[in-house]
Amino acid sequence: MKKILVIFQKEMLDNLRDTRSWMTGLFWALFGPLILGGMIMLLGNTIRENVEEALVLPVAGAENAPNLIAFLEQQDVIIEPAPADPEAAVIAGDINVALMIPPEYGEDFSAGETAKVQLVFDSTRQSAMPDINRAENLLENYGNYIGVLRLTLRGVSPEVMRVIQVEEVDTATPQSQALIFISMLPYFIIFAIFNGASPVITDATAGERERGSLEPLLINPLPRGWVAVGKMLSAMPFAIFNLVITLVGFAAIFRILPVEELLGVQLGLDIGALIAILFICLPIVILACAIQTLIASYAKTTKEAGTYLPFIGLIPSLPGIALAFLPVKPDLWTMLIPTFGQQILINQFLRAEPILGSNILISAAVTILLSVVITYVAIKLYEGERIIKG
Repeated sequence: MKKILVIFQKEMLDNLRDTRSWMTGLFWALFGPLILGGMIMLLGNTIRENVEEALVLPVAGAENAPNLIAFLEQQDVIIEPAPADPEAAVIAGDINVALMIPPEYGEDFSAGETAKVQLVFDSTRQSAMPDINRAENLLENYGNYIGVLRLTLRGVSPEVMRVIQVEEVDTATPQSQALIFISMLPYFIIFAIFNGASPVITDATAGERERGSLEPLLINPLPRGWVAVGKMLSAMPFAIFNLVITLVGFAAIFRILPVEELLGVQLGLDIGALIAILFICLPIVILACAIQTLIASYAKTTKEAGTYLPFIGLIPSLPGIALAFLPVKPDLWTMLIPTFGQQILINQFLRAEPILGSNILISAAVTILLSVVITYVAIKLYEGERIIKG
């Protein structure tokens, strides 16, 4: 252990002197909080404006349905003449939605038949969905209102239409509602960990091989495996530093930005939350350094290592994006997947959901076990001549 500590101190000193390497990792530590803050500002402002502002609805054939237009105006809808080609205007993004009322609407309505209208929109435009949903709801409400009136005129109680009454019980907490915007937080955390260690490990292995300083180190009277372990351990403080900076950055973003005004809920990361997420992510730090030590030992040049390592960080962090759209339960099989279990636990923590201690232990044990296996493979590479000759 003393010899490994000597290697660790030597590599730490070299890494601290190479300011460009660890400063590059620091950039990625701040990248996540800044991007997420921008998303909250942009999406929060968009939703707030769409909710607070009156709906502007372009209508073609408004003269064919005066009662419908009067109903919409009573609901604070601003009626405007539709463009000559509403479909082309929607495709071009000039308008979000348009209502088209055909000439036969009045005859069908007066005859008590189903009167058809067309609502033109593009469902792939997420920014237009609030206006689309509001227009659809208003038209549905008008249809229900007219249906009730027709039944009443015929002496039929409108209650015969209400076969089932649904009472909604929403179990979502304010934290889980806000996670629509911050559910990618684990992705940025893991990406920052891998990018914090990547430049340091690349320089300590492939970089030293190119500079010719690796061979004199390996001819010292100590097993090469200890050198590999010492180099891997020397990258961990930089990965942990990036992790801490990222967590502090997220906490600062949530505190500085008017999250409650933008999203309708207040979300914050206190000291306890930061420490909990830090400990959950420590096994990922070990795994990241082990994987990158192996890749840097295999690569022939610094350029080759720099080509591999950024993509290596994407593989374990991509499930964090999937968690934003696909709900995954914290079952045993999810905890057996390295890094994926930690991402689920982070999401659980942010949702203020109860977390099983067994899940934390299982996910940590599996991740550390994989790290040990990868470290063993890296040690075997260090013991071969390829580590010197490339």
